[in-house]
Amino acid sequence: MNETRQTEDEHAALWNGRSGCVWVDAREQLDGLFQPFEELLADVVAARPESRVLDVGCGTGATTLAAVRRLGPRGSCTGIDISAPMLAAARERAEAAGLSARFVLGDAQTHPFEPASFDLLISRFGVMFFADPVAAFANLRRAAADGAELRFIAWRGPAENPFMTTAARAAAPLLPDLPVSEPDAPGQFGFADPDRVRGILADGGWSAIDLQPLDVTLTMPASQLVPYVTRLGPVGIALKEQDEQTRARVVESVRPAFDPYVDGDTVRFTAACWTIGARA
Repeated sequence: MNETRQTEDEHAALWNGRSGCVWVDAREQLDGLFQPFEELLADVVAARPESRVLDVGCGTGATTLAAVRRLGPRGSCTGIDISAPMLAAARERAEAAGLSARFVLGDAQTHPFEPASFDLLISRFGVMFFADPVAAFANLRRAAADGAELRFIAWRGPAENPFMTTAARAAAPLLPDLPVSEPDAPGQFGFADPDRVRGILADGGWSAIDLQPLDVTLTMPASQLVPYVTRLGPVGIALKEQDEQTRARVVESVRPAFDPYVDGDTVRFTAACWTIGARA
């Protein structure tokens, strides 16, 4: 098995297993946290209300359904994700809301989209995990009609997002086997380097590439901080394998590290991202 294929299989197993189920359970918290990004992408859709929209890495469907709400009567939206549990939740949400959206289980890197079938491609933190990003964006280019717009949001680097790495840094002495984030590797910060992103998109067949820094203040209730830390990210994954005593020690060490971000009953931090656009 080649290295790329192994990475793809590991990625699918992760999101169809424990991580996917955790995101389903935490969807209301995460959608509330990332609401500003959902609104930004919905505004993009509203500017092209008759579009055939593809939401890449749609997860539990928040951005997909936000797009549907902003589309005109001739518009449509399809969400694609590799996680069956998350897509099941997305379909349930669409049905409960009475919204018409199509959800596809598949890897956008290799899925056989109908050529030229989308006018607008969007993503909220869903494009940084491809094993072969050039191949992925080439596949998305084939799915895009000529003149189609690509617009997605991705994280900048860990140094600019200290909140996102606080838990791992504080827990490292107690959880020495935590994975180390490698620059340019698939993962949360895989699109931190703007020159790399421009190269990926250009090699994938996209033009008019534009990256703009986007700094957004995000908030959550302080009561949600410990559940957030202990369920999500590398610390959350690692804690699933630990005994109760170790879990308690990790929480005791990690929670004070977030004090700079806690203001009364609210956690507040800056998300340093890119908003990235391109044309087919």
